[in-house]
Amino acid sequence: MEVILLERVAALGQMGETVRVKDGFARNFLLPRGKALRATKENKARFETMRQELEVRNLENRGEAEKISGKLDGKSFVVLRQASEAGQLYGSVSPRDLVALLSGSGVAVERSQIVLNAPIKSIGLHKVPVALHPEVEVTVTINVARNAEEAERIARGEDVTVPREQAVEEAEAAAAEAFFDAEAIEARAARDKKDKGEKAEKSEPGEKA
Repeated sequence: MEVILLERVAALGQMGETVRVKDGFARNFLLPRGKALRATKENKARFETMRQELEVRNLENRGEAEKISGKLDGKSFVVLRQASEAGQLYGSVSPRDLVALLSGSGVAVERSQIVLNAPIKSIGLHKVPVALHPEVEVTVTINVARNAEEAERIARGEDVTVPREQAVEEAEAAAAEAFFDAEAIEARAARDKKDKGEKAEKSEPGEKA
């Protein structure tokens, strides 16, 4: 089906362009959401009468989206979920969950604006794009954890799929290794200094009897 775009649509084209799309995509998404018109002779003439109004509305909507982007871009949000020791969620985090999360922070978005190809199914940090406007997109970080303490550890970059006791043991082992390495370096430096001193003494002329 050929349609006339009433706004910029990613991977399709700009406002006013006539593009060919699959019938299902047009009927289920573009047409009911007011993003396009069927490319008939009548609609082409109708679009020309609407163009100026659409351009003004697009500028206003983009301005609003840019204001919201300042509140969202680069921000992190914590989502608590039950998960296995390996970090797999007993369930998932869906676009609907993220809409509720962002709305709770004072930013109203629609489900279709959450650019998530598949639900989040593991703990950790997940970058999620949010399309506030066809020309304005931001990225938020979703920190999925089993509890608030774990969320803080994840934010610090810790691998929480490793049991806490094992992580502590590994940290202690690394610290001990670093300590002994430092001791070895100091001992080597002391030996080198001593050897240099002995060589200097041997090189000095002996006292005559």
